[in-house]
Amino acid sequence: MLATSEAPLLVTAELEPEAFTRLDGLRRRYFPPERNVIPAHVSLFHHLPAREQDAVEAALEVVTERPAPGLRFATLRSLGRGMAVDVEAPGLAPVHRELSRAYAEWLTPQDRQPFRPHVTLMNKATVEEAKAALVELGADWSAFDSHAPALLLWRYLGGPWESVRRFPFTGRAG
Repeated sequence: MLATSEAPLLVTAELEPEAFTRLDGLRRRYFPPERNVIPAHVSLFHHLPAREQDAVEAALEVVTERPAPGLRFATLRSLGRGMAVDVEAPGLAPVHRELSRAYAEWLTPQDRQPFRPHVTLMNKATVEEAKAALVELGADWSAFDSHAPALLLWRYLGGPWESVRRFPFTGRAG
């Protein structure tokens, strides 16, 4: 386990309670239980340096001075050994771009990839299990709308995450 002072930071979009309950329930249903150590989430950044926490937080304070972005949990997608629901988030994309500029020198190759927001519902299963789950869930799936009330900062502890701070969208910026 990493020392807390060295543990990388992660940034996610908070899911409003109704969407969280629905998606986390699906994650608990489909994710292998021994690997499901974190709640349902939409990741923005996976690995920011702990030593830059003050700067990370300062940038989060700035980008959340705008209205809460809408989220549409649109379509299911195969991940090969898992599945996810793709998230249409036109209001979250500019937040991600702005943070990418602020964090540019610290971004890992994974965090430099194009922003494709999603919620992973199953991962690290067999290909057969993943295909069956996608067919099962896809039979009743219908897109739904929600929003992200805040951004969340976490510390990665070698598997589980520790909550650091919540940054609510304030709706103040143009």
